[in-house]
Amino acid sequence: MASAREVSIDLFLLLLFLFVQHSSSMAEDPVPADWPEQFHSVLFINRSGSLQKTDLWYDWPNGRNFNIIQHQLGVLKYDLEWDNGTSFYYTLQPFDKTCKIIHFEVGILRPDWLHGATYLGQEYVDNFLCNVWEKVDFIWYYEDVLTRRPVKWIFYSGMVAHVMTFEVGAVLEDENWQAPVYCFNETSTALLDSQDASSHGMLMREIPRSSYSN
Repeated sequence: MASAREVSIDLFLLLLFLFVQHSSSMAEDPVPADWPEQFHSVLFINRSGSLQKTDLWYDWPNGRNFNIIQHQLGVLKYDLEWDNGTSFYYTLQPFDKTCKIIHFEVGILRPDWLHGATYLGQEYVDNFLCNVWEKVDFIWYYEDVLTRRPVKWIFYSGMVAHVMTFEVGAVLEDENWQAPVYCFNETSTALLDSQDASSHGMLMREIPRSSYSN
């Protein structure tokens, strides 16, 4: 027959177990960290076997975002985005200078653009334990549990971006944000086409407006 002391210990352990279970059930799902207001990131991107390296410069205080895109064995392309909805998509090749001006209804992504994303749980991705969120059936976002840095994101199109570096506070000098003069010819303006949409930056601008704008 159990002693009164043993019964008390068993009762204590039962109550402790029930408390832990209740606390776990009451815990809220984690939310993704806001993007830093300024950062530089190197991304390796794969879209159905088409590879590219993108230097992403994000500068929220100055209302600008810059993707410098190197397709595998291709021409270096520049995707310069402003918060007024204008994007300059151009090359700087000496004998092949091209530019398209593309107009969007929205500006660049806000630092809190992931607010409201649906939490999907944890998953090991690229050797990191990540929290995973889905945003409006458009993007799946993976964030390192320990550092809260982004690790990877997948677009609805199947394009996958792997985050290779993430430098918080890094800023690109102002003179590098100026689109070339030939971008301002009347013939430069163009609608977004499928080739442009393969750019990481262009796809990010397609995230539905209601999901990140005031």
